[in-house]
This record gives sequence, C-alpha cells and structure tokens, in this order.
Amino acid sequence: MARQNVAEQFVDILARAGVRRLYGVVGDSLNPVVDAVRRNAAIDWVHVRHEEVAAFAAGAEAQITGKLTACAGSCGPGNLHLINGLYDAHRSMAPVLALASHIPSSEIGLSYFQATHPERLFEECSHYSEMISNPQQMPRLLQTAIQHAIGQRGVSVVTLPGDVADQPAPDQTFESALVTSRPTIRPGDAEIDRLVEMIDEAGKVTLFCGAGTAGAHAEVMEFAGRIKSPVGHALRGKEWIQYDNPYDVGMSGLLGYGAAYEATHECELLILVGTDFPYNAFLPDDVKIAQIDVRPEVIGRRSRLDLAVWGDVRETLRCLIPRVREKRDRRFLDKMLKKHADALEGVVKAYTRKVDKHVPIHPEYVAAVLDELADDDAVFTVDTGMNNVWAARYISPNGRRRVIGSFSHGSMANAMPMAIGAQLADRDRQVVSMSGDGGFTMLMGDFLTLVQQDLPVKIVLFNNSALGMVELEMLVAGLPSYGTTDVNPDFAEVARACGAFGVRVEKPKQLAGALKDAFRYKGPALVDVVTDPNALSIPPKIKAEMVTGFALSASKIVLDGGVGRMLQMARSNIRNVPRP
Repeated sequence: MARQNVAEQFVDILARAGVRRLYGVVGDSLNPVVDAVRRNAAIDWVHVRHEEVAAFAAGAEAQITGKLTACAGSCGPGNLHLINGLYDAHRSMAPVLALASHIPSSEIGLSYFQATHPERLFEECSHYSEMISNPQQMPRLLQTAIQHAIGQRGVSVVTLPGDVADQPAPDQTFESALVTSRPTIRPGDAEIDRLVEMIDEAGKVTLFCGAGTAGAHAEVMEFAGRIKSPVGHALRGKEWIQYDNPYDVGMSGLLGYGAAYEATHECELLILVGTDFPYNAFLPDDVKIAQIDVRPEVIGRRSRLDLAVWGDVRETLRCLIPRVREKRDRRFLDKMLKKHADALEGVVKAYTRKVDKHVPIHPEYVAAVLDELADDDAVFTVDTGMNNVWAARYISPNGRRRVIGSFSHGSMANAMPMAIGAQLADRDRQVVSMSGDGGFTMLMGDFLTLVQQDLPVKIVLFNNSALGMVELEMLVAGLPSYGTTDVNPDFAEVARACGAFGVRVEKPKQLAGALKDAFRYKGPALVDVVTDPNALSIPPKIKAEMVTGFALSASKIVLDGGVGRMLQMARSNIRNVPRP
C-alpha cells in the first residue's frame, strides 16, 4: 500500500472527525488537498464562487447540525476571502475547521507572490491558528485544532503550505480519540445557594434568555412557572425559547417588540440566562442582576452583576427548580403579559392586516405570509439589516424551525451563503433565504452555486432598492439618507437566466401564489418581492434623542424638496410608532 502524503492524512482525519464536506475554491496551493478529497469517498468538495461563501456555508452547516464542518482557501487572497465568514462562525460559536493553504515553505518570509501570514491573520477570529511547517507535526496539530473547534465552540485555522501537503506523512503517526461533544457544567453549591436566596427574596423576577437556552426549553418553562416570571429573549434566543411559552413578553434591543424592555426594567431581580446580549443601553442599572452562562468570559461584561453563576443553563435550572420557593403572586407576570399583548396588537400586526391593496408591498406582510406558508421544520437564513427585524417579529418558532443569521457579527450578504450550508446538511428540508437586495447582490455570484449543486433553496428577496437599516440609522442620527439607493435589475429574470425558477411580485395578491409555486419547485427558486422602502423598524422604546434625530432628518428632507417622501413615510409608519 502506498504511503499517505500529508494532504491525504489531513482529509482522512477530517472525515474521522465527522466532516462530510469541504467548502472552498480550488487553487494551486490547495491541489494536493483537493485531489485527496477527490479520492476519499467519505468527504465531498463543495465548489463555491467566493471563499467568503465557503466560510458562511460551513458555519451555517455547523449551526444546524452541531457538528464540525470545514472550509478551505488557497494561498494569499484565497484564504483571506474566508475571514469574514470565519468571524461570523466564531462569534456564532459554530465549530469550523478552516484550511488556509500557503505559499511554498521555502519562500515564506521572502515577499513571495501572494505571500501573507495566515497563522497571524486569523488569530482574532479563531481559538487556534497554527501552521504545519513540517510533516512530523501531523496528525497532532490537526487533531489539536479539531479539539479546540469542538471543545470551545468556534473556529480553528490550520495553515498548510502546498509543498508540505504533498510530502509523505510520517510512518509512525500518533492518533488519539477525538472529542465529539461538550460536557455539562454544574455551578458550585455556593452560587446555587445565593441565587436561590435572591430569587426567594425578590417579589418580581424576570428571565432574559439567549442562545444558551438551546436544549433547555422545558427547564426554562418549569422554572418561570414556579417563580411567576415573565420570559423575554434576545434575537439569538428567539428560536429556542419563544415557542410554547405562556410567559413570553417578547424581545428587547434595537429589533425588539412587546414588553421585554418593561419586564427587564420593572422587576426586582433580572436573571440573564445564556445570553451575551450586547446592547447594554437596553439593560437596567437599578435592579439586581444575576447571570447564568457556561462561558465564564462573557459573564458580567455587559452589565453590573450582583451574582455570577458559571454553569450550563439546563443543569443550573435543574439545580434551582426543586429548591426555590414557588411564588403565588402573579400580578407582575400578568401585568407584563397584558402589556405584551397590547404591544403585539398595536405594533407587530400593524402591517399584516388590510394591506392587500398596498403597493409597494409592506415587507412585514411578506414576512407574515411567508411564516404562514413555510414548512413547520423550515430553516430560515436571514440577511443582516431590516430582514432581521421582519424575521424577529413575524417568523414563528415552534421547536422544529431554525432561524440563523449573522446575529453576532452583523455582516451583510450572509443569508444565501448560509442557505447553501443549511441545505447541504439536509437536501430534503425546506431552506428559505430571507435576503435583502443589498445583501443578495453583494455575493450574487454564488446563486450559481445553488444551480450547480442543484440545491432547492428558496430565496425570498425583499427588494426595496435601498439599504433600509442604514437609512434608519441616518435618520436617527439626524441625517438625510445618502448613498443608500440601489438600482436593481429584475431579479426574477436573472434567476431564470441562471437556470433557476424566478418570479417577480409587485402586488400583494400575487404574493401567496408566487411563494407556493416557488416552494413546489424541485430546484432553486427566487421570489423577487418589490417592497415599500419607507417601511421602517421602530424600536419598542423610543428615547427623546432618537425622536429629535428623526425629526431633524425629517426637516432636512422636507427643506430639500422631499416632502412627498416624508408624507409616504408617515403613512407607512404612523400605526407602528409606540408612544414615548
């Protein structure tokens, strides 16, 4: 039997670790690895058009499956293109192994063609970034990288010069068992005792939950019922905690809705549960706060804490439930639930009723119809910007659906690339990309990947010919929008030219039929929905300085001859503005 080279051993170890696809763009420094993939039946090469898409797709697959995934880029510019998607995967705690192939080892440090220092460049977006400069480092270095990615939930980067990849692997290789799952962590007795005491002493307790509650839905519900607590959530906590939740008071933050803001500010004890919610301006500074998280590095970095509890959410709640006294007074909970119901009636449903004749179409209406027609186990990938708002407010979780996006990194153009990884993880599951026209066009070339791979991804394109979230940010800052307008083609025609299903929707009555046709189509499909560019996201809590900024923007637009636009904007949003 011929002796393995380093590339073949590399691919074998990835396959043994459960990796089934390697996303990337081929290049000469990657040739030994790509050829090893070609000859290994356990792993596939997924050819994309841009390496950034490769990293986004790998990160999405890891989030959907919970398993290690991999992507690769050739030397210099090739692997540099990975960096944005790797930042997103790392901040989303997705276990991803990135291969950054490198220039010939004899030329490192001599300003060779396409020379970079990838082992340094990826340090900030990885738990581990090292270079294999000698075959004797294999397989230990790769196994160490895998352990970091799985054990610490994030990115590991292995830099591999092309000539080293082609060298014979060591005769006597050291291979150890690979970590495939994480342990649970129980808090110390002292922290449990103190948290029980704080809960028993507080008359009004609120839980604010994040993605760390994944797998702990039953425990959160039992705990909230025992202490009569409203349950709010951050965006990444929505899919795990909002469904089958009789204590739900909505979401806080810039995209928020409902009574989550009031519930977190009017309680006596706020418990942050598995969340690294970044917007400290939306957190109170005059109530007691405890935080439960399995990642000690995030505890206390967003707000002042009265108690830090290091532990897995599920295990921590299992310790708390039998020990806390059951509360009988549910007046605070009922008050927040009523506020939440009133807010939903006045805000979230504002554009989904009596809009069958509104042109351009309200994007909220599109999201509401999409929510109704999509499968119960659909995966929604969501572009950053206004699409985050529509998904947060109108896509209903149920314990089977998934909603993923660049929620921690905030990158444009993530939705379609993430849909590629989500669909390859399960070709029979419905995957819907909620794309904005700005995000879609940024990486539009990889629409061809959907066609080439025959992936039945359904792209619902919210086409308002503008960078809507940026316009809102300018308005709040007191500035008229500038540089935010897109001149777009008929995207349905573009889709058909690429060999996919494409339909353009300009009237509300066309929407449901177009979505049904797209969902029935066996291959990739794009529904180009022309939406109202004047529909804005209004935060659930409006501060005076925000109103002042908006009013200043309005006056500037009016003085600049744009009174018609402001009138349209007022008509589009007057029902959606909560009272300060």
